[in-house]
Amino acid sequence: MTTMELVVTRTTREAEGVRGFDLRRADATPLPVFTAGAHIDLHLPNGLTRQYSLLNDPRERHRYCLGISLPADSRGGSRYLHEHVKAGDRLTAGQPRSLFAIDAAAAEHVFIAGGIGITPFMSMIRWCEAHGQRWRLLYCVRSRARAAFLWDLAAYHERVLLYVDEDAGEGHPDLRGFLSDAPAASHVYCCGPAPQMQAVAAAAAGLGIDAGAVHFERFSAGQLAPTDGGDRPFDIVLQRHGGHFTVPPGATILETLERNGLSMPFSCREGLCRACEVPMLAGKADHRDSVLSQAERNAHTSIMPCISRAVSGELVLDI
Repeated sequence: MTTMELVVTRTTREAEGVRGFDLRRADATPLPVFTAGAHIDLHLPNGLTRQYSLLNDPRERHRYCLGISLPADSRGGSRYLHEHVKAGDRLTAGQPRSLFAIDAAAAEHVFIAGGIGITPFMSMIRWCEAHGQRWRLLYCVRSRARAAFLWDLAAYHERVLLYVDEDAGEGHPDLRGFLSDAPAASHVYCCGPAPQMQAVAAAAAGLGIDAGAVHFERFSAGQLAPTDGGDRPFDIVLQRHGGHFTVPPGATILETLERNGLSMPFSCREGLCRACEVPMLAGKADHRDSVLSQAERNAHTSIMPCISRAVSGELVLDI
């Protein structure tokens, strides 16, 4: 896995509980190109690897900008960045990757963000502006104090609808109304808490918006859909390697491969990043990831070995 060393050149306070990080190469050479909505993996000194969206203009080659919140239930990555990382520190990062790509052919891009889910939309908005693309944003936050990047969004106030929970009381944003204003052939993009994404999916389906035009970015493994394969043991056959191993209850395919001396690429180990994806030649998978589309799940031609299991008794992998 190709990595690079980046220097933290600046940190900022973007909102209550949200810090901004400006990362550059020490020798000022250009950084790898990224696309709107892409993210990078940060390999932290405390041993954790976490994925964070790039929020600056994709045309920029001199820096990567991140916005990182500190949730109360932080598992250690965000907390480390908030409490220990300062300007001048060096961090190891992976190459930019995109699992939340913008569709350039859309008649309009309809963005719906919840909390720190605003980050991928910042680069998408900048891309839309650079390419003359139509867009609108619904930005839902708990309080105005926690609404990051409002100064950046102020320039587009006529296309940004800010929904603040503490102002609305018991109400909820009118998702159906917001989506119904979109012209035909628009695409909808949502990044936020699981209940919000479920509500967006339901509203879009109720309006007859094609599921292929509705895109989600998940940042928590706790949002994974229920599975149907249980935790039964199953076998994996490695077509090229020749190995035949049993994956026991409580273990993953990736862990089983590692225990048998096979080193595989991975990043999140939670089915969120697609770094460990392996082609599947036979068998029926119990897909537990958050990145495959429904069509990809139904095809059973690849699997995320870090988290997915099997419905069939055996899977044949192209390894």
